[in-house]
Amino acid sequence: MTTIEVRAERMVAGGAALCRDDDGRVVLVAGALPGERVAAAVEDRHGSLHGEVVAVLEASAGRVEPPCPFVAAGCGGCDWQHASPALQSTMRLEIVIDALRRLGHLEAPVVRTGPPVPAERSRNSLRLAVEDGRLGLRGRGSHDVVPVDDCLVVVPRLAELLAPGVVTPGQATELTIRVADGTGERLILAEPTAEGVEAPEDVSVIGADELIAGRRRWLFAEVAGHRLRVSASSFFQTRGAGADALVAVVTEQVAGAPEGTFVDLYGGIGLFAVTVAGDRAVVVVERSPSGAADARHNLAGRTARVIAKPVARWRPTPAAVVVADPARAGLTAAGIQRVVATGAARVVLVSCDAASLGRDTAGLVSAGYAHVESVVVDMFGHTGHVEVVTRFDRIR
Repeated sequence: MTTIEVRAERMVAGGAALCRDDDGRVVLVAGALPGERVAAAVEDRHGSLHGEVVAVLEASAGRVEPPCPFVAAGCGGCDWQHASPALQSTMRLEIVIDALRRLGHLEAPVVRTGPPVPAERSRNSLRLAVEDGRLGLRGRGSHDVVPVDDCLVVVPRLAELLAPGVVTPGQATELTIRVADGTGERLILAEPTAEGVEAPEDVSVIGADELIAGRRRWLFAEVAGHRLRVSASSFFQTRGAGADALVAVVTEQVAGAPEGTFVDLYGGIGLFAVTVAGDRAVVVVERSPSGAADARHNLAGRTARVIAKPVARWRPTPAAVVVADPARAGLTAAGIQRVVATGAARVVLVSCDAASLGRDTAGLVSAGYAHVESVVVDMFGHTGHVEVVTRFDRIR
């Protein structure tokens, strides 16, 4: 590595700061904030320059001391704790605007901040590594394990399980701990096995090998006044307040759309179909067998059809509204094709990556949709991750 001095210009997708060296080359520097001059250790990664701050020479007014002691120990869970909460929110907004301009080819995208979500004591799930019988989180940019006995961002009932001796990992190498919002139910998924795992009596424990063998385990969470089943291997939002905020924003973006079928793509356990669709007929498309099974349970008694297959293999049906919540890669060309084929007048896209949002926006606009607005929900406090709800209306 080479150490150079650079000035940070702006934040970009992924949470790093865009800087330039003396030759004008772009350097993406982790740990720098807009406007700062820093010394960074830089290396070439497959033709692009990446660096990490080793000294702050001119600090931003928004730079703060990280509130969690494990940041100094090397924990990689939170990469933005050195920025004030207000600056974090501003930076996420700027990252989304930048992506919509550069990748979405929009001259002046409408972007605003959504309902606030607490950064601290709000996360309801955590994936932990095990080393020498101790629980920990991965280090920054490595597979090293940093032992932790607390975590600033998790809810208290999850933090209790991190205290020494409360959970014995047995033969597991990784543990995913979940706490259900509203009900307080707790579950541990142990990988590859739960053999030897010990936990408090109220914590349900199951091994990945048991799930493969056909056993089921779930908990129930409450979101926006609805009780939802979430299986051990099903995806669900990591913050209850964040799920509530997403539901509120998606509901706002769906309001006023023409009547007709509501299609929920990458629908998971049916979160938006249950909470947003109202009396509309619903189609949920979800590739995960456990997620699809949860969706069927959660939509019981409704006019709903759940299709357990990847969106790319789904044969589109006519719809008035499409809500899509894809993984980090976004809709991609295959997903955009399926969305367009529904003929939906309104599309609401939930994106967890600014770059994929930009690419998906370009694809939808070229297919005849107009970008109306994007709402940034601060789902991932103290990190550079973004969550964005975007409305598109068909114009041709």
